[in-house]
Amino acid sequence: MKTKGKALILGGGIAGLFTATVLSKHYEEVIIADRDEFPAGPENRAGTPQAYHPHRFLARGKMIIERWFPGITEELLQQGAHPREMKSVKMTNRYGTLEMPDEPNAGCSRSLFEWTLRNRVIQMPNVTLLPKLAAQELLHDADRNAVTGVIFRDKSVRESTLVQMDANLVVDASGRASKLANWLQQLGYPVPEAEKLRVSLGYSTRHYKVPVEIHSAWSTIVNEGDPSLSIGTAVFNPIENQIAEVVLYHAGGASYPTTDQHLYDQEAQDLFGPSIGDIFQRLEPISSPRGYRIEECVRQHFEQMEDWPSGLLVLGDAFCSFDPIFGQGMTVAAIQADTLDQCLQSKQNGVLLEEDFERFALLKMQSAMEPAWWLSAAADLRWPGVTYEGHLSAQGFSFAQSLFDICQELAYARHDMAVFEQYMMVTGLFASPQALFNAEYITSLVNADPSGKAKAWLHQVLQEMNLPLEELLARIIPVFNNEFLPLSMGLPE
Repeated sequence: MKTKGKALILGGGIAGLFTATVLSKHYEEVIIADRDEFPAGPENRAGTPQAYHPHRFLARGKMIIERWFPGITEELLQQGAHPREMKSVKMTNRYGTLEMPDEPNAGCSRSLFEWTLRNRVIQMPNVTLLPKLAAQELLHDADRNAVTGVIFRDKSVRESTLVQMDANLVVDASGRASKLANWLQQLGYPVPEAEKLRVSLGYSTRHYKVPVEIHSAWSTIVNEGDPSLSIGTAVFNPIENQIAEVVLYHAGGASYPTTDQHLYDQEAQDLFGPSIGDIFQRLEPISSPRGYRIEECVRQHFEQMEDWPSGLLVLGDAFCSFDPIFGQGMTVAAIQADTLDQCLQSKQNGVLLEEDFERFALLKMQSAMEPAWWLSAAADLRWPGVTYEGHLSAQGFSFAQSLFDICQELAYARHDMAVFEQYMMVTGLFASPQALFNAEYITSLVNADPSGKAKAWLHQVLQEMNLPLEELLARIIPVFNNEFLPLSMGLPE
């Protein structure tokens, strides 16, 4: 049974479309308002400057999307997306190379995926998309205890026309440009200090036409950079219509990948090195390189607020933004929307009181995204120049980096596929980081290293800290809530 009333979503991107899908099950009317015009075909929107660059789902996100939109992978393939199944994936880092067949999936651009998803969403009878509306401020009751709607500027007319829209629930899914923290402060709510990862990252993407023989044989090729040597990452990623995206990445602000079309191919070839062989020489450039830079990633802590207005929620990059290179953003948005669905079910079933709903949902979504934030922060902090502002343990990040090095050396240099699979389960957000960061697994991991370096490292750490391993982990590693993976979803075979 649907809740009587209207839900209003700010932002018609991926997170907004996910949110609409969930809310359509629970509200009589769902409206998505976006400042952009929605393109009629698979084209980039003006308000998504990062849309030209690669986007991907982690394994957990792929599973959620296929569950919400059955058959969407096949639909993407019918529209020209790259069939990845059984094509070769090659991943290289400073420890070695792994090559294996890819899983059933479709490689495509952000624009094709968003357009396909949007076409699915607008077929829902109670969902409406309204373009050219820029949110200006929140509507509220006299006591400012409840959000009752939004005031928009109508961009479809020349005059500065304001439009007022009432709603029973407002969800901010407007992305990195969200004004929610400012709006809350204007309403008199103290907003907690956000965690910040000052990454100063840059990436540069160019599109290439791919010959048939490469298209039929290859999926993704990744040469992971070495932050300690200031060597960037390069990724070859086939998308639709025999086109591939090549992206170059660097963090820390010391340098950025080139956008000069005369220098790009050579820089890409240098970063790929022998991992891509002669493939690069057979690609035909069909665009100029485009750059994109992000100064910081931000994790808001709205769930810590003592007071929170009813009728208001936040989701996606407006709640927590990530380094795009790890592909976590869309997957986390899907997880958050899935979590919101569970909270709405609890409210509908009487398990959750009406007045507890928003705070409970914020807490659950924060818990669900914490593993992704912690994992990406640990990885980004390898780059000189990247800094972190927040409550998480610097010793925990350092310990994690060393443990991930051990995992990667065992996987890439010694081809220990059991370690590789466990590592990928955690980084793919199927399993909690606690699957790696527990005393029993760490002990088995260091014992599996025949060189003895891992065991010597752990011995030195425990001596310096003068703590047993269990106590050390409890002190420096966050306590992750395993409930973020509902058992009903299952795990991959």
